[in-house]
Amino acid sequence: MTSETETVLDRRSLRRRIGLWRGLAIAAGAAAVAALASIWMPASLVETRHIARVTVEGMITEDRDFIRMMKRLGDSTGPQGVILFINSPGGTTTGGEALFEAVRNLSKKKPVVAQFGTVAASAAYITGLAADHIVARGNSITGSVGVIFQWPEVSGLMEKVGVKVNEVKSGPLKAVPSMYEPLSPEGRRVTEQMVAESQQWFVNLVRSRRHVATAEIPGLEQGRVFSGREALTHKLVDAIGGEDEAIRYLETTRQVPKDLKVVDWKPRRQSDYGWFRFAAAFAGWATGSSEVENQLLNSRSGLSSLMLDGLVSVWQPAEK
Repeated sequence: MTSETETVLDRRSLRRRIGLWRGLAIAAGAAAVAALASIWMPASLVETRHIARVTVEGMITEDRDFIRMMKRLGDSTGPQGVILFINSPGGTTTGGEALFEAVRNLSKKKPVVAQFGTVAASAAYITGLAADHIVARGNSITGSVGVIFQWPEVSGLMEKVGVKVNEVKSGPLKAVPSMYEPLSPEGRRVTEQMVAESQQWFVNLVRSRRHVATAEIPGLEQGRVFSGREALTHKLVDAIGGEDEAIRYLETTRQVPKDLKVVDWKPRRQSDYGWFRFAAAFAGWATGSSEVENQLLNSRSGLSSLMLDGLVSVWQPAEK
């Protein structure tokens, strides 16, 4: 009897192992098919007339995959217009500049309307400025026209714990500002000069794209944020609404055919089919919860907010 029981248990264990590996093989095969389908998608599917939806969210950096996708979008005959959905507090100033240029290049070939979500501030507003028309929700947070250059300074702490950093520099302004020493008056002057120059570039962008006198808009040049309704009053956006309003603009003002399907365009990224995404998908499958997969992927992308460097155009609410 004991031998028969052990045999039955062994068979059950073997079936479970086979089922697990079969599931992994199916998942891997499905991932491979999806990857190949995205790379070799039939041209007829891409070239069918539609409105393209492009999403800009999270921290903005100079994203080469995104810029390549925008060029493909401009070269494709399928999209008749583009909705640029923006939901971001901003990011690096150069990232906003790169996206601005990509959207302006796209707008030479396709009509582009920006739709602001919960927040489209700083570098995200720079991106939105490139569109032909801007639609915002009444309570969207936008504006925050400004530039920040931040760095930690730990020289006092190092002195307390007895740590000293030795260095030989080619000049007094090399590697300034530095976290290892207090900022000198000359270092502060040149740093402030760089920030002011970038700020002037941002302000001039608002003037030229929105055709407004920025000095006459209360707080704009000082970096304040506006609700969508306030932004409309100051002509920083063109209309209040959501995607329906954006589509209405394309149909009525830019002669985009009515009732076209809205299709999401996303950058092709190697990491989309990498080990991390597969591991996240497997974790979701193993637990039976898509929320687990989403949390793993979001935790990875969230690390980007801790690695911003250089001049930053980003808005975040004060804690106090």
